[in-house]
Amino acid sequence: MLFRLNRLAWLAGTALCVSGSIGAHAAGNPADGEKKFYTCYGCHGIDNYRNAYPDYSVPKLRHQNASYIVAALQEYRSGERPHATMHAQAASLSDQDMEDIAAYLQGRESVKPSAAAAGKAPKQVAACVACHGENGLGVDAPLTPKPALLAGQHVDYLEQALTAYRNGRRKNVVMDGMAQLLTSDEDVKIAAAYFANQSSPLVTASTDSK
Repeated sequence: MLFRLNRLAWLAGTALCVSGSIGAHAAGNPADGEKKFYTCYGCHGIDNYRNAYPDYSVPKLRHQNASYIVAALQEYRSGERPHATMHAQAASLSDQDMEDIAAYLQGRESVKPSAAAAGKAPKQVAACVACHGENGLGVDAPLTPKPALLAGQHVDYLEQALTAYRNGRRKNVVMDGMAQLLTSDEDVKIAAAYFANQSSPLVTASTDSK
């Protein structure tokens, strides 16, 4: 089983690098991105704001990896991530808009995966750590796009995201396979709780969170 997890983790890293080699991203402008993010504050700028039907916490976005934000917005635009509101928002954005917004949310530099993990990683995250790191802050490897920072994210958001990948509602060439290794709802809860409890720079993208 451990060999299978390591093999899948290697394939995940390979797939991420291949997906990033298809085309280079334009540089985002954080100042422009702050202006373009204005309408997003209605959900992503309120602490503990919740999505309805299904009910879960809206994710923290400030200091998230820029390339991950761009990839996520593209998936909402294409329908690979099913969410009516986010699809409508993403469909109104150009590729440059997405780059600008992502640059604003990330900040000057991406987060360095240097902190030690809190607690022993459970077996349920054995494949996850190859890209997301044991502390949920990523790894020192040239993955493109960079995977999401998971550390400190809302636990119920992580649960619903993993569940959506697991049941096929979200489509992603890497995560589709990874989520299948979580063979029960309890596995999902354990993985989500582990990463949610890690120390994190992620915060709600309020207008004063610089």
